[in-house]
Amino acid sequence: MTTAQRTVLSGARLVLPSGVVDGGRLAIEGDTIAEIGGASTPTDLDLTGCTVVPGFVDLHVHGGGGASYASGLAEEALTVARTHLEHGTTTTVASTVTGEIDEVCRQAAVLSELVEDGVLAGVHFEGPFISPGRCGAHRPDLLREPDPALVRKLVDAARGTAKMVTLAPELPGGLDSVRLLADLGVIAAVGHTDSDYAKTLEAIEAGATVATHLFNAMPGIQHRAPGPIVALLEDERVTVELINDGTHLHPSVLDLAYGTAGAARVALITDAMGAAGMGDGLYPLGPLQVRVEQGVARLVEGGSIAGSTLTLDVAFQRSVTVNKLSLTQTVQSISTTPAALLGLSDTVGSLAVGLRADLAVLDSDSYELVAVIRGGEWIKGAERFTKGN
Repeated sequence: MTTAQRTVLSGARLVLPSGVVDGGRLAIEGDTIAEIGGASTPTDLDLTGCTVVPGFVDLHVHGGGGASYASGLAEEALTVARTHLEHGTTTTVASTVTGEIDEVCRQAAVLSELVEDGVLAGVHFEGPFISPGRCGAHRPDLLREPDPALVRKLVDAARGTAKMVTLAPELPGGLDSVRLLADLGVIAAVGHTDSDYAKTLEAIEAGATVATHLFNAMPGIQHRAPGPIVALLEDERVTVELINDGTHLHPSVLDLAYGTAGAARVALITDAMGAAGMGDGLYPLGPLQVRVEQGVARLVEGGSIAGSTLTLDVAFQRSVTVNKLSLTQTVQSISTTPAALLGLSDTVGSLAVGLRADLAVLDSDSYELVAVIRGGEWIKGAERFTKGN
């Protein structure tokens, strides 16, 4: 019987479920966190000056590295996953965009194989069951009403790997589709919607549990018409996605969401498209073309914001340095909460003995990412700590 390789990290600040520990020690055996604490030894790797947090979990990402999950090509999907992995996202859900139903089904079949291979954690269908008035970077002519039969067709195409479907509950069939998804164990997310406050409450009662990129692609808050935002923020059953890239949300709006919902109900996401990890230029987003200038992605036709170029290491850094969230709050929203939402708390999302050794190592002063470990394997930054050992 082969003994699993053991790696011990010492001297780092560890962000644990119980709180922050300075000068901590963490042992990895094989692909698992085997021990936290204990006395340091000369063979330990010295991570003094670093902060170790659980690998990031992204519920909502379309692309990166110049590639897209909506391409329907396994090679492109692998590029996207690898790009975000190198930025600390060790667990990722692949998001599609609106297209012909049969084409999205084909994409889902390709992505489901990568879920089965352990590359992805699931599939998220964003569209086509969304409001024409809030479609953002989705082709209006391809939108469909959320007929439960069509919703079921997409879910079935993912062969048990569908994790979430974003829809507008005010559309015909919307509430019935929410109930269907709840029965199937698939997350029903309210987004790209013109729903009012009352209809959103109905959707939550029907089983909707996520707000897709809260504030974006939905009516704003009015003092006599609170709309979907207030309904989604105030209900403890709902997890709200937030894009902390400085473009989608003003910092004060993100602070408002945290103040209302709390870190345990916030999931920080990227909503990234193909330009994430790349530079400015032209990129496809499903059937549409996107121009990226100064890191901001907008549709070539119409100019709507078209996803982001964000990676979660940047979202982590912004949350701590701009929004002044605590390390514990940020880890909750970028790892623990999304992992729980996906039903993966017994595998990922925290630094705890027995969980998969998915770690993001940050500089303790700047909070820039310096190393990534997934399943005990160094993805990035090994040479900084292992040279000479």
